[in-house]
Amino acid sequence: MTAFVDFQNVWLAYNDALWAQGQFAVEDLNLQIREGEFVAIVGPSGCGKSTFMKLTTGLKQPTQGHITIGGEPVTGPLKITGMAFQAPSLLPWRTTLDNVLLPLEIVEPFRASFKAKRKEYAAKARALLESVGLGGYEDKFPWELSGGMQQRASICRALIHEPKMLLLDEPFGALDAFTREELWCALRDLQAVQKFNVILVTHDLREAVFLADTVYVMSKSPGRILAKREIELPRPRDLEVTYTPEFTGIVHELRAHIGAMRKPATIQTATEIAQ
Repeated sequence: MTAFVDFQNVWLAYNDALWAQGQFAVEDLNLQIREGEFVAIVGPSGCGKSTFMKLTTGLKQPTQGHITIGGEPVTGPLKITGMAFQAPSLLPWRTTLDNVLLPLEIVEPFRASFKAKRKEYAAKARALLESVGLGGYEDKFPWELSGGMQQRASICRALIHEPKMLLLDEPFGALDAFTREELWCALRDLQAVQKFNVILVTHDLREAVFLADTVYVMSKSPGRILAKREIELPRPRDLEVTYTPEFTGIVHELRAHIGAMRKPATIQTATEIAQ
């Protein structure tokens, strides 16, 4: 099967000087993501997870190697992606509904027909908000919503133009544990229905295992793919699965990969060096 996302020997140095010095943000990335697959990227801080996201969206071009998405080489920013970050970044002067509609106002081909189709687009946005539990909050402003509600709206905004791929950079990191788990389930249900690809960057191993089909572990800088773990837990997954031995075993396995990177190097004594 042809991969929907295909990284072939991808290296990135942020400028020519770093390239000349052999200092890379990520190196030798090789991975293939199937159409409709949910992938999580985990690893220690500074391992290149966010750089990976920039490469995937076309915001950065590899110094070496090739990236294709949907069978096309990535040569610039992609229109087939939606993005959500840890900070929801909703515009405070726009209602929840108008925040969700924003991409349709500014992204072609929707921009050209936005005024004529606004009622149709608004109905679509309302349905999306309803699906994540925000029905009735369409006319509220961001400052009238909780952090979890703002993040739900942010995900709806990222999906309103029906992207083929949703990129999530620590989207639930600032939320409390209960709200975070609610949003896991909301995202799980949306992806199950719409079948878009998801690439999730997270430090939360439980989150990665609960949501993903495949988890990739990245090494310390320069970022490399250290391990790939297929998550074979049956779907749909309920939160109860997080308490099973199978689930916790996978989490511990991933934690061991990351823990191995954090072990301090052995310091030799003067006597040992002399020997």
